[in-house]
Amino acid sequence: MEQRGLAYTKCMSENTSPKCSRRMFMLGTATTFAGALLVACGSKSANVSVDDVPVGSAVIVDGFIIAQPTAGNYVAYSQTCPHQGTPITKVEGDRVKCTKHGSEFSIVDGSVLNSPATKPLTQAQVSQDGNSLSVTS
Repeated sequence: MEQRGLAYTKCMSENTSPKCSRRMFMLGTATTFAGALLVACGSKSANVSVDDVPVGSAVIVDGFIIAQPTAGNYVAYSQTCPHQGTPITKVEGDRVKCTKHGSEFSIVDGSVLNSPATKPLTQAQVSQDGNSLSVTS
């Protein structure tokens, strides 16, 4: 029993942890980086019926502002305010408002109508298939 204990102690005092081969290190690093990239840069999407988007106004759905400035003309923007990254939560006719600091934006082109924001809204892609709109970032 003592011999077994001595051998165990000797074994544990040496560096017996499994070695990380270069291949395993590179594979682990690449996998970690790819996962982080997908999370950080992954595209978002939303779907909405054209009937839910009023002419001359907008709706906020799944992180997007989807607007119809004129009949049949659909545009979309990220719901994230470019001022400090808080969500834009209010639609008032042909403008949207970030209630955190008061920035307002046009639904027509995403331009700033009222500061403190200095940059326009980030545009998203809109595609229409019949009565359905698909929005992606």
